[in-house]
Amino acid sequence: MTARPSAAAASADRPVRTDALRNRERLLTAARAAFTDAGADASLYEVAKRAGLGTGTVYRHFPTREALLEAVLLDHFEALRVAAVNLAEVGPPDDALADWLQQFISHLGEYRGLAREVMSVLHDGVSPLSMSCQDMRAAGAVLLSRAQRDGTMRADLDMSTLLKLANAVALTAEETDSGRGVDLLGYLMEGMRRR
Repeated sequence: MTARPSAAAASADRPVRTDALRNRERLLTAARAAFTDAGADASLYEVAKRAGLGTGTVYRHFPTREALLEAVLLDHFEALRVAAVNLAEVGPPDDALADWLQQFISHLGEYRGLAREVMSVLHDGVSPLSMSCQDMRAAGAVLLSRAQRDGTMRADLDMSTLLKLANAVALTAEETDSGRGVDLLGYLMEGMRRR
């Protein structure tokens, strides 16, 4: 007698319906617009309203706001990973690291409140948002390691600390509305350089 597959296994083998894919894309588009207008703490209700869908549809695709935020940020993390890979091959190592950190800070400044959201989960290592950025962190760590081997960056600096500092620059620039992230990053880079 052959065992029958479980309902979960059968549904995992089924292709995703076209309307479900279309709804997911509508939700992501609406979420980007909501985050742009209302900041990263926009509600799932607001996203559903903008997408013209029910909140049940939102929760089927994204059970939490963090899951939705993660999906929106995946392209940001991928862009930062690619930038780090490209920068690892060019220019002085400390300049490449500074350029990448500026891009990191710019991405965090895209949605009001994003730096605060990322600061709270980026370094916990267990949340979906934290886990989704591991490849980006690894690529950035190559830039840091290159600058440390070159002797331009402090040897005791680790990637977790570096991202916390860059996140703090983004958070400060956002909260003071000064647009001085570049200046603050310059001070930060000077402080991290090896004496």
